[in-house]
Amino acid sequence: MDISPSPDLDYLPRLPRDKSIGIGCIGSGFIMADCHLVAYRNAGFNPVAIASRNRANSQAVADRHGIKTVYDTYQELLQDPKVDIVDVAVPPQLLLQVVKEAVKHAGHIKGILAQKPLGINFAEAQEIVRLCEEAGIALGVNQNMRYDQSIRACKDILNKGYLGKPVFASIDMRAIPHWMPWQKELGWATLRTMSIHHLDTFRFLFGDPQRVYASVAQDPRNAATFEHEDGIALYILEYENGFRASAWDDVWTGPAREGAESDIYINWRVEGTEGMATGNIGWPSYPLPVPSTLDFTTTRHAGWQRPRWKEVWFPDAFAGPMAQLMCAVEENREPEISGKDNLKTMALVEACYRSFREHRAIAIDEVLAGQSA
Repeated sequence: MDISPSPDLDYLPRLPRDKSIGIGCIGSGFIMADCHLVAYRNAGFNPVAIASRNRANSQAVADRHGIKTVYDTYQELLQDPKVDIVDVAVPPQLLLQVVKEAVKHAGHIKGILAQKPLGINFAEAQEIVRLCEEAGIALGVNQNMRYDQSIRACKDILNKGYLGKPVFASIDMRAIPHWMPWQKELGWATLRTMSIHHLDTFRFLFGDPQRVYASVAQDPRNAATFEHEDGIALYILEYENGFRASAWDDVWTGPAREGAESDIYINWRVEGTEGMATGNIGWPSYPLPVPSTLDFTTTRHAGWQRPRWKEVWFPDAFAGPMAQLMCAVEENREPEISGKDNLKTMALVEACYRSFREHRAIAIDEVLAGQSA
């Protein structure tokens, strides 16, 4: 039977019926000012207040995005009854203390959207999830690569069976992220900041692996300014059904900032028994708005299918994590990217650290059992 692919793939987030729910923003850095709030404005969401460590910066962001209320501290913002959902974009070492304060206001706060990673380790993520569950607050995690348009479209063609049974998938990243000061403070480079996107995307597309084997090397560029282990990260995910996934997260990419020509990209590939899909992530071209792409071919169709769209990951996809939390709040259910689900992503990241340190494959259940690395 022919299953001609629809030209209208499901690549956009489902939006809430009520877009007026009040969002309180904690943090005023790049990710809030240039991604979250741009996407929220375009989606018609309702940020009502903002606070950060720098009042002047908060005010500038509020003026730019038309946010009426600016608080000196996030504690004051959390007391505002107009705030129904809290959007937290702070360094990971500060996330737990913000959540501890937020849950004190469960009378009016119905949801929290936490930036990834969900704390500095798996144990801290568990505590954040516990606090929100006990307070009856819906916890969503901003794993926004799930809402990159090509990844969302790939999930759709997998759900529709166009590729048959998945056999192998890969992500090949040769790109230089914008490093944040807190990463240097924590000694983090790639695994908890960039690889966490790819590990979570593999989980989104294919479910949970049994084990992971990871190997890392230092990034020569970052090694000149701060100590780290995980500059270049390579890892293989093993699934019970025989499926395999792997990624090469190369943030060095050669001396592209030291005088040589650059070759920057993020490509992904999925191979199945009845088809194959390839994609390119447009994010490395930011601030140029370059859409990610998806091309796929199947045994049932002639030629390549090449759907295209105008939306881009940065900033458009950032509407998705907030939208899924808003939908969960108004429908009184678990968010699609819930804190409880994200514990498995955090466990997978933690397993990668244990794997390269112990030079062995790590079963994810070792971490889920509470043995934090």
